[in-house]
Amino acid sequence: MSQFVDAAQLHAKAGDGGAGCVSFRREAHVSKGGPDGGDGGDGGDVWLVADVNQASLLGFRDHPFRRAGDGRHGTSKRQHGSRGTDVEVPVPVGTVVRTLDGEALVDLGRAGDRWRAAEGGRGGWGNARFLSNQRRAPGFAEQGERGEELWFNLELQLRADVALIGFPNAGKSTLISRVSAAKPKIADYPFTTLVPHLGVVRLGSSDDATEFVMADIPGLIEGAAQGRGLGHDFLRHVEHATVLCILVDLGPAAVASPAEQLAVLTRELGDYRPELLERPRLVVGTKHDVAESEEDVDLVISAVTGEGVAPLLGRLATLVSDARRVAADTPEGEVLHRPIPDEVRVQRRPDGVWEVVGRAARRAVRFQDLTDEEALTEAVRRLRELGVDRMLARAGARDGDVVEVGTVSFEWWRDDQGGGLGPQERHRVSHRERLARRERERLAEDDDDE
Repeated sequence: MSQFVDAAQLHAKAGDGGAGCVSFRREAHVSKGGPDGGDGGDGGDVWLVADVNQASLLGFRDHPFRRAGDGRHGTSKRQHGSRGTDVEVPVPVGTVVRTLDGEALVDLGRAGDRWRAAEGGRGGWGNARFLSNQRRAPGFAEQGERGEELWFNLELQLRADVALIGFPNAGKSTLISRVSAAKPKIADYPFTTLVPHLGVVRLGSSDDATEFVMADIPGLIEGAAQGRGLGHDFLRHVEHATVLCILVDLGPAAVASPAEQLAVLTRELGDYRPELLERPRLVVGTKHDVAESEEDVDLVISAVTGEGVAPLLGRLATLVSDARRVAADTPEGEVLHRPIPDEVRVQRRPDGVWEVVGRAARRAVRFQDLTDEEALTEAVRRLRELGVDRMLARAGARDGDVVEVGTVSFEWWRDDQGGGLGPQERHRVSHRERLARRERERLAEDDDDE
């Protein structure tokens, strides 16, 4: 038997990019053939897609991992590697994606909404890309970039036109089972409903029918807005309901009077989301067949005998139709999306190492062999263009400090212009030679003073 799961985690691993190729033309009667290494293919992306055929997040509970394909490596004769295969992950409509800290990233509230959860790594350039007038035979290429690897919290918020809200055992499940094909568990004790149920209600003839979705929200108790019981798990399914139908138990076994029930329920809704109190709502007294009071309600019903059910559905259909007209006249807002920051910045670790953070900086040094002089020169040029030298100087980096960019580590030395990443020859000067040069300069200054 399938289960309803409205909260799960996702581990999205995008594909790694393929490596660029170092190759030179090797043909008969062609001397000094130029570089012809192809580029690596980009890694595949992981996409989340809102799908109406998905009812819950059950598929993520035991298997949260989704991985895209890796890009292929480049080869000789300028043959580029193929791109990795994208993975489309279907999720229910109404899925909210959050960081592990709880920050909302995107709300997939409409069928077909797509969001890229993890971006594939870029493929590395082959050596043919680095051909220039100054560099006629580049003997280096780029490594493929690693794809993003991220964890997310997935949270399902049901999209219903009408939400049935009430205390446990108020008659919500009985009502939805009578007016729709939903079959929730029904019993004469509280908390028989532990997960939400959706039912489609249809009124009128086939030519002029009105349909709306009704949600049976499990019973709320006092303190639900503060998380008592499963309050937050239940209340989040009310957030997107167009109309609120508050059911008040009129039976002799009710936990409180109708006025007290209504006061508690409205207070919990307001404490959770104040804007919920502005939604169209209808207060309905249930169990009228055994009722002892009819105060503080808009109308009364008995879901068991069917009394008052037809008028209730008519009023709900009117409220839903009015809300839909208002929504149709209101421009749709953009999908909530928090872009992941990718700026380059410098930070100092507790061990004294300066760390350059940012995807662009990592891309600047992703060469296959940084012992190659031309590759090192190109990496330094890229870091200079990103302003890494200026950032280090402003942050207070001193001569000889260790700087790390991704997996690359080097020493930082001021240049003649006042600070920055020195030319490639300066990187090769040994520490002992620098100390000897400083000692000679000190002796020369002492001689001048004498």
